[in-house]
Amino acid sequence: MLGLIGIRKNVDIKIRERLAITLSRQSKAIKELNKVYEEVVIISTCNRTEIYLSGCLGSEDEIRRIFEILDWDISLLEYTFYLGGADVAKHLLEVVCGFHSKILGEDQILGQVKLAYELSLEHKAIHTKLLRLFEEAISCGKKFRTESKLYEIPVSASSIAVNKVEEFGAKSVMVVGYGAIGSLVVKYALGSKFNKVFIVVRNKAKVSDLKDERVEVLDFNEYKEFINDVDAVISCTASPHIVIKGDYINNEGKEIILIDLALPRDIDEGLSENKRVTLLDIDTISKLDDNNKKLRNEKMNEYKFLVDEYLNEYKNWLNIREVTYYIHEMKTKGNSVVESRVKSFEHKCKDKRDIDLATTLIKSTSDYYINRAIKLLKEEKLKGREEECLNILKQIFMEN
Repeated sequence: MLGLIGIRKNVDIKIRERLAITLSRQSKAIKELNKVYEEVVIISTCNRTEIYLSGCLGSEDEIRRIFEILDWDISLLEYTFYLGGADVAKHLLEVVCGFHSKILGEDQILGQVKLAYELSLEHKAIHTKLLRLFEEAISCGKKFRTESKLYEIPVSASSIAVNKVEEFGAKSVMVVGYGAIGSLVVKYALGSKFNKVFIVVRNKAKVSDLKDERVEVLDFNEYKEFINDVDAVISCTASPHIVIKGDYINNEGKEIILIDLALPRDIDEGLSENKRVTLLDIDTISKLDDNNKKLRNEKMNEYKFLVDEYLNEYKNWLNIREVTYYIHEMKTKGNSVVESRVKSFEHKCKDKRDIDLATTLIKSTSDYYINRAIKLLKEEKLKGREEECLNILKQIFMEN
């Protein structure tokens, strides 16, 4: 059975960051959960933490067990939700298309789902039901964006953050972190009219491909010397702790806007008390650009039928998979009958050519009726009335 435990919508950022599973912890979490559950995929972004599982799941005791494995505070149980069965597939398909994102239809979630899938694949933590589900989901997400043309209404946390910095009047911006989100922020920043773009990374070689003369790359030992001279900072690292502490920003000086796109948060929330600072977190950014959200909502609902199509395909695959054993048994029985009949014929006929011809004819006859039976079983399974059909086929093909 499929199961999903995730954080409820509209949970405060202070709670979400306590339930976040940072990238550095995900591999260990997958391995630990995989000891208990057949398949595991973890999606953990700035707005969500969701754990997809295949295996025995459903009771509150099982949910508590997951909390224990992940070392989560059990008092936070009320902020989570659980889904099982086909609802898990429906939820993931909607997630990958952006229906559950704070910024409706944003682009980043597709890549984040793909990375989560690839990490579980790397750890051999998916192999059947979740493997097929995530492959279908990624395919659905790509098709949804291509056919709906959501790219014509560009909205993402990264683009909104850069737009907000431009509205602030900033001429220089510092981007802290150069992962999936950070690289997008830099892309949008370089497409704007900033005079200077500082990029802060642990390894400068990571951004050696950027040739724009406005770019200056700093490491984490250097950026504090420059942070008080820039007009804006957008921070988006995968760090599990505060990156920009309160004492990094002077109390005196020109106005500066700080935007925190990370979860757990990168920027000390106490900086909101600094008179020269405007501090925005991911929740604030998500509330911006309501007009684009309305346009996207209309466009996404127009193409939601694609989610239903992929969901039906996956449910059909699950249904057929349940009768795979019986299909195998029927084929095995058919091959056994063919072998027996051919041996009987061999005793009565010595001409090798006649034996080969008889083998072909007997096998084709057997395959014809076996395949007819398999087709019927699949059709009845999809209609939800396979039990009676299966009982009859068992008597025909599987009983001596």
